[in-house]
Amino acid sequence: MGKSVPVTEMMVKEAYKKVKANKGSAGVDKVSIEDFDKDKEGNLYKIWNRLSSGSYFPPPVREVEIPKGDGKVRKLGIPTVGDRIAQMVIKDYLEPRLEKEFSPNSYGYRPLKSTHEALAQVRRNCWLYNWVIDLDIKGFFDNISHEKLLLAIDKHVKEAWLKMYIKRWLEMPIEKANGELIYKNGKGTPQGGVISPLLANLFLHYALDKWLIQSYRNVRFVRYADDVIVHCRSKEQAELVLEKIRTRLEECELELHPEKTKIVYCKDHKRTGDYENVKFDFLGFSFKPRFSKTKDGYLFLGFDLAISTKSRKRILEVIRKTSFQRWSTNTIEGIAKELNPKIRGWINYYGKFRPSKLTSIFWHFHKRLIKWMKNKYKSLLGSTKRAYLMLKQVQQTQPTLFEHWVSGYK
Repeated sequence: MGKSVPVTEMMVKEAYKKVKANKGSAGVDKVSIEDFDKDKEGNLYKIWNRLSSGSYFPPPVREVEIPKGDGKVRKLGIPTVGDRIAQMVIKDYLEPRLEKEFSPNSYGYRPLKSTHEALAQVRRNCWLYNWVIDLDIKGFFDNISHEKLLLAIDKHVKEAWLKMYIKRWLEMPIEKANGELIYKNGKGTPQGGVISPLLANLFLHYALDKWLIQSYRNVRFVRYADDVIVHCRSKEQAELVLEKIRTRLEECELELHPEKTKIVYCKDHKRTGDYENVKFDFLGFSFKPRFSKTKDGYLFLGFDLAISTKSRKRILEVIRKTSFQRWSTNTIEGIAKELNPKIRGWINYYGKFRPSKLTSIFWHFHKRLIKWMKNKYKSLLGSTKRAYLMLKQVQQTQPTLFEHWVSGYK
């Protein structure tokens, strides 16, 4: 089979660069990227040799549990560093072919597409369509049918070696924290695998995207991986389309979450109906009725997005867990160096729409800075006012110290 597998050493080296840039933790072999780099050339040669000869078999995936806001956990599968590189090789080889097929309404994990583009499109759609179906697919990554996914693969992949590797990745077991191996029995792809998002996009391209476009030309939708927003003209249309989607997904062995899936009315100053649901969350933002100003300074009620309550609470929890107000041996410059990467990320993502909604987050951040100053300097002990004035003085003398100061959050 060796000659029929067109995997080159250069493909493996390029895949390695991407995996290293993405960072990530060790898999079941406990080998980190730093450990892998100790014999980088030898390890990369081994991956290339096995991939190009058809003899590569992926090791089990390490399962980790990530706490969710509702007290439950999200299970992620972490492949080994070597397997992430192997998956990246195949993903890079296959992705350009599948990209030609995917709908422009699909934004998740695609080159040259972003979450902000998806959010902006949902925003535009909400201004044009009165109703939204907020879809939540229950346990999507855990329930992808291998049989149906491989049928979709067959439509676009003729190479036997490529299908062989995809099948091996679908079938590789998951190793739980106690060492127990869980086999998939024909369902699921690890949420955390390099190739999983591409396979998931292909599955939903046929299970949902293409079907929606062909069946309901007068509705619009935006999909980011398994997060889907469908825009409808009327409540009756939304109810009908939701039931049809429910049936369609059941045919594809998927299920809508009964509590999280809902129909939402995009209420604003022109849409005055009284309905139960007038808000939905998407990609960390909440869409709901909000007051905005015209160019002339007049207030009006629009339907718009801003950082969600859940995202805001998550950021405040991150700030709380740092406990930097107790770093009395550190300097304010040291605090800035430690926290600026996080602050930059919050501003770049959540500050894209209605950035003023981040102000309260940085107000809490400043409260903790003031506590730090009181712990750091004995002369400020017991005087919040003097600590506050000192903070203002630092802002004036070092206006670029913290990322949010540069962005105008004082």
